[in-house]
Amino acid sequence: MACELIWSPSARLDLRSIFEFIARDNPAAARRVFGRIFHAVEQLAEFPESGRMVPEFEGPAIREVVQSPFRIVYRYRGDRERIEIVRVWHAARGIPAI
Repeated sequence: MACELIWSPSARLDLRSIFEFIARDNPAAARRVFGRIFHAVEQLAEFPESGRMVPEFEGPAIREVVQSPFRIVYRYRGDRERIEIVRVWHAARGIPAI
């Protein structure tokens, strides 16, 4: 059974910022990046534990998938059927607050 995907307000802002930054110079590239990120997130609905535990945060509930150069951080607890996309950020920019 597929999990429900929920985007946090922070993740939505992250995605918008990424898109707008790339689209300034190359709108087609921005759409491609946007699509790759969404594709990676959609796969989580079927395979929620496919992401690795985030080394910077303790606990198995915080996981990530990498869609290079972006890290997509999500929260998943096995006893629930929902995944919350917490943040999306460029890997070279450090670690944002969760």
